[in-house]
Order: sequence, then C-alpha cells, then structure tokens
Amino acid sequence: MWLLDKFLSRAISHGRMEVTDHTGKHYSYGPDDWQGAEGMEQGPIKLRLTNAKAAKHIARYPQLGAAEAFMWGWLEIEEPHDLRDMILFVTSNTKRIGDSAIQAQGPLRKAGQKLLAKIDSVNQKAKARKNAEHTYNLTRRLYELFLDEDRQYTMAYYREDNPTQTSLEQAQLDKKAHLAAKLNLKRPEDNGGVPMKVLDIGCGWGGFALYLNKHYDCEVLGVALAPDQIAFCNERAEALGVADKVKFELMDYRDVEGQFDRISSVGLLEHVGTPHYPHFFAHTNKLLTPDGVMVSHCCGRANGPGATDAFTRKYIFPGGYIPALSELVTESEAHGWQVMDVEAMRFHYSYTLEEWYKRTVLHKDEIVELYDEQFYRMWLYYLAGAEQAFRHGTLVNWQLQYVKDREAIPMTREYVHHESERLRAADTPPQWSLDPALKQAAE
Repeated sequence: MWLLDKFLSRAISHGRMEVTDHTGKHYSYGPDDWQGAEGMEQGPIKLRLTNAKAAKHIARYPQLGAAEAFMWGWLEIEEPHDLRDMILFVTSNTKRIGDSAIQAQGPLRKAGQKLLAKIDSVNQKAKARKNAEHTYNLTRRLYELFLDEDRQYTMAYYREDNPTQTSLEQAQLDKKAHLAAKLNLKRPEDNGGVPMKVLDIGCGWGGFALYLNKHYDCEVLGVALAPDQIAFCNERAEALGVADKVKFELMDYRDVEGQFDRISSVGLLEHVGTPHYPHFFAHTNKLLTPDGVMVSHCCGRANGPGATDAFTRKYIFPGGYIPALSELVTESEAHGWQVMDVEAMRFHYSYTLEEWYKRTVLHKDEIVELYDEQFYRMWLYYLAGAEQAFRHGTLVNWQLQYVKDREAIPMTREYVHHESERLRAADTPPQWSLDPALKQAAE
C-alpha cells in the first residue's frame, strides 16, 4: 500500500478521498477543509480495496492497473459516488499538478509501453479486420442500449452554451449537419443533373451515409470491416428503399477503386495506425476527383504525438491510435492534399461520453445478462476514462477539410454555417427509446 499511498498523498490536493485497504486499515487524502471543495456536496470519495494485490497492481500500472482492479472487483466505490465520480475526481486533481503526477512507471517501463503501442499500431489488412471485429462486432443490442437512435458512435456536436440542455439525439443530428456542410455537396439539379458520388470510409452503422443521401440525393458507398455493421447498414438501406443508391460493402478502404466527388471518414483515422498514414492519404487522393472535397473527423491530441494507453489497446481499441494534428497535416501535405479548414472540437466528446455512461448504467442488468459483470465494469471504465481525457486531459476532436484544388470550396467559410443551419431546420431528432421503468428512474 505504501506506493499507492505515496501517489495519492501527492496527487489529492483538492477535495477528499478515503481508502480502506483489504485489512480494514483506513487512509485519508486531501485537505481538512474538503467540505468546501467543488463536487464534495455528497461527502468524500470512499474506496475499498478488497484484494491484497489491489494496491500494488494499481500503483505499478496506474492506467491499466486501476481499470483491471475495478473490472475484477478488487476496487469498490462506496455510494453515493460511483466510478465516474472517482475518475473525474482523481484526474481533476492530477491536472492541477501536471500529467507527470500519474506516471508511476520508470523510464524503461514507459519506453517499453511506447514501443508496444507503436507495434500495435501496425494494421495490415488481416489484423485491421480482426481489430474492427473486436470492437464493432459486439452484440447489436449493446450499442442500442447506450447510443442514440442512429447509432452514431462518435462525438456529438453540442451547439448550446449549456450542453446539458441538448439531447444526445439532437447533438448527433447537429454533428451530421456540421460535417455534411463542410463536404459542400450539390444535389443533382445543381450538378448538371448528375448525382454526386460519395465514399464513406468507416461507415459504422450507416447513419451518415443515409443522411447524405436523404439530403443531397447522392450515391454513397460505405465501407467498413465489421460484418455485423455492414449487415445492419444494408438492412437499413433496404428498409428505406434506397439500396440502389446507398451501398455498403465489407471492404478495407485500401481495396476501394473508382472515382468519388466527396470522401468522408468519421471516426476512422483512429484505427488506421500511423505507419499507414502515407498510404491512407495517397490512396484517398487517388480516389477523389480533381475538384473534390474530403472531410475527416477523428479524435485527436492537442499536445503533440503520443502513445495509446495499455488499457485501451488491450480491451477496447486494439491497434488504435489518436493522432496529433501535426501528424495528420504533415502526411496529407506529402501526398498532394491541401488543408483548407481545421476545427478543434474541445469538450463536445466529454458530454457525449457522459451521456453514454449514464445510459449504460441505466441498462446495467441487461448488459450483465448479455455478457457478464466484468464486461459491464470494463465498459464503464472505458467510458468514464475517455470522458476524463476529453474533459481534464488534452484530447480533442479534429475536423479537417482537404482538397486537391482550392477552387473546390467557396471563398469564405460562411457556406458552412448557412448549410448546416438549413440542414438542422429540415430534421427533427428522434426520441431515445427507453424502457418505461428505466425512463421513470432517469427522470
């Protein structure tokens, strides 16, 4: 316990935390006047370590160890607080004294972790498909339980000053309008009677591809590597009667051929891996028409290149890496792209993840029945950990607009605002389907 005690003694300077180890011994951290600290209205955060190995495991491997201790039941958070409260509490404290405060590993271990992360980011085709299936081929019902009705598994766009006043459904609809506006699409009647052709790389469950077809009557090819995602996409297209114009294929983007007027990639670059950026930008450049536009939306690092943490690599997104802006711009410029627009979406994902976390908690019993208690705890840790990275850490979302010819877009950026406003006015968000008993509990 001494190593964990040393870390917490240094880290907790705001608020109060109390820890009871497996022997029943009590430890307290934080100032005596903790009652006045923000977030402490319900008293101190109280933790119980139920296993003799817990403290050492957490202290030796902070990012992975704390997650596994919680997953395995070695770490319990006493009510009225929960895992999210604990993670946000600890990270808000470590933010005050610098990120180095949470790094308990020695230089050799940290170097080893960076090397493993670099190796893990090599995603040849077979490995890329395996990684995609690990993440996205989970039971369909799981995603229905915490995502919005359109299954948008990326950042929602909260336009209001108070994000808590905007539903997840509305924010995801606003995200699609914002991205679509940046593509600068034209309907057939404004394009010589010819529908534009769009390639949606990493199409997810098809929501954005179907949205583009609905509003622009364009032809869309969506590609992804998870079989159940593609099956679901095609079911949606058939049900809407647009399967002749919106097609989805189980395909690696590296195998796509042809020419497209627009290319979108939403939540895709995180799975490409830095060793494959040169081919990604070279191949997409080849696929786009000379006067085309490509828009990419991805999670990003605001403080330069880094490495994927061990928990995420092992349990959530194997092969994944969140890029820095410098990595994206350098590689795209080297392969014929001109970057016309960059937008850093700072806190939007933290509010998205907060809502996903709450919906996951509401459906605990069903998720445990679908999988087990350990999976449920793992999923909670993933969502809460990701939220803190976007709320207290240095993660953002990048939206980048690329062209091959600067004349492909209007002179000023006003067209983005005008078009997104038009699109928002054309749609009403669906209501989230929640079981009556859970809806009453949520209210």
